[in-house]
Amino acid sequence: MADNEEIRQFLAGRIWLHQLLPFPQEAIDEAIEQGSIQLITGVTTKTTWHGKHYTCNRCHNENQAKFTVFQCAQCGAACAYCRHCLNMGRVSCCSELVIWTGEEQVFPREHRMNWQGNLTPAQQKATDELLESTKQGVSHLLYAVCGSGKTEMLFQPIHYLLKEGKRVCLAAPRVDVILELLPRLQVAFPDTVTEALYGGAEVERFDAQLILATTHQLYRFHEAFDAVFVDEADAFPFTAEATLQQAVKKAVKPGAPIHFVTATPSAQLLAANKKLGNISLLARRYHGQPLPEPRNEALWNYEKQLKKKRIPKKLLDWTKACLDKQQPFLIFFHQIELMELAEPLFQQLDERICAVHAEHDDRKERVQLLRKKEIPGLLTTTILERGITIPNVQVAVVGAEQTIYNKGALIQIGGRVGRSVPHTSGDFVLFHQGITSAMDEAKREIRKLNHTKVPL
Repeated sequence: MADNEEIRQFLAGRIWLHQLLPFPQEAIDEAIEQGSIQLITGVTTKTTWHGKHYTCNRCHNENQAKFTVFQCAQCGAACAYCRHCLNMGRVSCCSELVIWTGEEQVFPREHRMNWQGNLTPAQQKATDELLESTKQGVSHLLYAVCGSGKTEMLFQPIHYLLKEGKRVCLAAPRVDVILELLPRLQVAFPDTVTEALYGGAEVERFDAQLILATTHQLYRFHEAFDAVFVDEADAFPFTAEATLQQAVKKAVKPGAPIHFVTATPSAQLLAANKKLGNISLLARRYHGQPLPEPRNEALWNYEKQLKKKRIPKKLLDWTKACLDKQQPFLIFFHQIELMELAEPLFQQLDERICAVHAEHDDRKERVQLLRKKEIPGLLTTTILERGITIPNVQVAVVGAEQTIYNKGALIQIGGRVGRSVPHTSGDFVLFHQGITSAMDEAKREIRKLNHTKVPL
């Protein structure tokens, strides 16, 4: 039978459905009797003037449209369950959630940092500021341009926390970011038990001291971490879902800091950290060269032309130029259907050109082929707007006037260009049917950052 230590390793810092615990019921009952496990109602109900009001105690969802009332076979009454976090197991009024209330998990303090690189003076200044906020338990916003080496700037604060015996989470809204960060963190901290949590991940160590997780996975945590670093803090769906922001807050211990890392912070995030936390601005990439500014090119009736099986001339000429110069390229589309319509047309120029979007199972393999120069370019949706580095890549946006391309998205897309030495510049072209305020704002923001003075 499982002992308390096994249960603690699994459950410490987590909030879990009682019926999904992977331990014998006798062991769970014993831990409850000893006061090591606390039971919580899955969905609480309040009666209001408007009827019953439900709250999910796992994801903190209170959107009544995301609860379903049904005749429950378990409790024999009208019951409600939360659809918002249904893919993690059904939480209902008659189900029970469990949290660990026994002895706290003790983590090792011996950790080696294996990163041998050197930070620039600007990077070191931002790192020192972030480290000081970490020591003080104050939230910090690291506002650092695309390609500035944000991940490397997190190493020292993370190392400090690990050596203090603290548990750390690096969270991001998208799986792709987690998968890119995992090998880098494993190399940087080779002796640290590290796990990545995302939908479908195979978890070996539930008691990992350093956890990389999609923000959705933090629904399953409760006062678990001594610090959380939210990477790409402006990315969808984190900014759009209040419950994800609440999940991060409930995942940290009382008084523990939540740090945000992004190249394109929202006005709300900037305001919140000006009021309650600290901000570091890093306006230069690690190689010191300016961010590529976008250039605008009118591309009238591009949808009509693609539907007539013609690549618009300016887009055709741009692609041919990349092929002639053997420069890898990314062409962004606002619609999957339009991109798939364009794919066979581009394959007439080079049969290796292909498209990627979120539903492609092999999108990571296709990106890897571009990295290896085995294919000349990719057509893509905004799935590749962040978290990808391709040396010497050229970037075009088709339909830059579309609302999906807000200021932040355009800055992130342009951030793919000129990231690596020696190719510190490149072409970033916005093909459009009318210049939008978002396009102007993105250009203004990039120019402003390029003119910001940096420490020498």
